[in-house]
Amino acid sequence: MPTRKRFPAFDPLAYRQRNIIERAFCRIKDWRGIATRYDKTARNFLAGICLAALLTFWIK
Repeated sequence: MPTRKRFPAFDPLAYRQRNIIERAFCRIKDWRGIATRYDKTARNFLAGICLAALLTFWIK
């Protein structure tokens, strides 16, 4: 007889925080250059992510 898989207890605070992070990544990925990784160097890619995050959350 197969055993049932036990899921951890539901934590609403952890779920809310995870949802906020996932929505933030989705907003940043709306920027085409970030989503397709146009920048070749890690430094330029990080700068693009920082710029996209700044503008996304500043305009919000």
